[in-house]
Amino acid sequence: MQRDYLHIDLGRQRLQLRQGGRVRAEYPVSTALEGAGEGYGSEQTPRGWHRVRARIGAGCAAGTVFVARRPTGEVYSESLARAHPQRDWILSRILWLCGDEPGKNRLGRVDSMRRYIYIHGCPDSEPMGVARSHGCVRMRNADIIELFDRVTVGMPVLIEEGG
Repeated sequence: MQRDYLHIDLGRQRLQLRQGGRVRAEYPVSTALEGAGEGYGSEQTPRGWHRVRARIGAGCAAGTVFVARRPTGEVYSESLARAHPQRDWILSRILWLCGDEPGKNRLGRVDSMRRYIYIHGCPDSEPMGVARSHGCVRMRNADIIELFDRVTVGMPVLIEEGG
């Protein structure tokens, strides 16, 4: 087992930062409404070992809106949400994941990176601890900013249904 990694428990809807064999931080999250799964277009959260491929948003204001991994120049607000009711809000920071297990979550129709699976901020009005995303791992903005500053590119990420 890896010594320093992120552990995402889909059943508990929790993310843990594990360093030196100990839990250093724990956060509530919201994963896929459609449950666990690796297929392209499934809107499910992929399981298994991943790595942080990229850290996006360093230095951006809390609530910065991202589209296609780029800041739009907007900061989330209720009025912005009313103007764009269908947006799947990606806010504050993005940890873009890539799969580490060929055939399970890497390459072909199960490739987590090509599915654009992220750990990212979302509106703080969204419930945590409840599966509601489109496949990504959603976090509160303050939590993703705190976590982002403790994570490096290449850090392992284990996503599992219980454990």
